[in-house]
Amino acid sequence: MKLTLQQLKVFATIARYGNLGLAANELCLSKGAVSQSLQELERQLATPLFDRIHPRLQLNNEGRLLQPAAEELLTRMQDIETLFSPDAEPSGQLRLGASQTIGNYLLPTLLASSKQELGLPPRVTITNTHQLCHLLANFELDLALIEGQNHHADLVSEPWLNDEMLIVAHPDHPLARRSRLSLSQLSDETWVLREPQSGSREQFEQQIQPGLPRWQAGLELNTLEAVMLAVEKGLGISFISRLAVSDRLQAGRLVAFSLARHFPRQLSLIWHRQKYHSATLRRFLQFCRAQEGALPQPLADITTRTKSQ
Repeated sequence: MKLTLQQLKVFATIARYGNLGLAANELCLSKGAVSQSLQELERQLATPLFDRIHPRLQLNNEGRLLQPAAEELLTRMQDIETLFSPDAEPSGQLRLGASQTIGNYLLPTLLASSKQELGLPPRVTITNTHQLCHLLANFELDLALIEGQNHHADLVSEPWLNDEMLIVAHPDHPLARRSRLSLSQLSDETWVLREPQSGSREQFEQQIQPGLPRWQAGLELNTLEAVMLAVEKGLGISFISRLAVSDRLQAGRLVAFSLARHFPRQLSLIWHRQKYHSATLRRFLQFCRAQEGALPQPLADITTRTKSQ
């Protein structure tokens, strides 16, 4: 048996895209060359690696068994190239995911400060926590920064930073000047919420909804900016990260209700438990872990205050 790195690279690329044509474009090869390479790999292993469901190719059990080993070998090869490069700087593009709060309000600052650790700019995917976990489980991302919970057995989640969730409203809301509100006092309010399976929606369903005798579902939107704009227009109240809403609170465009309890939440770093940690990934993880005391406002305040509660 004589497997080649090129065959494994073709296999891993097809596994990520699920399509011969897309894999060929990524590898700058002809579709025929990609197909031939896959056929030779399957011949040498004496087993199909994909189920052919035209026009897609889906990993079968044997393919899923090979995928983490192939990804690790390819990443290790990249590390060898890095090790013997003249400047020994990180090489290879990190495939980074972030949920919306982190992606829109924290990640740009992190990326601006981590150019040395990353080498090449990362390929960034910003979507909800559920979708990020799906991408990680299929080795389509190297690392994700999430605000929701990990429910996938193949993924490792590491607590990272502390955030806080706030109930926010238009400044003219009748309850805006009341202090130490209870959740029961918010019965019959109309709520503007993120979509199901997002981290923010999950927090609402776990921490707020059980304490409401009654509540009304208003708009359901898939971006935080849309949610906050809807609340600014008086279309309802919402449950939003302080990290996302702090600028609007400071500008007086929104107000946070004074409640009898606080709603801290954990931001996490998450990756596949079988994922090989390349030099670039290790450096970026180390950089992220060192940021707790050096983050821009308001997250540094959130971290300190939440820990002191």
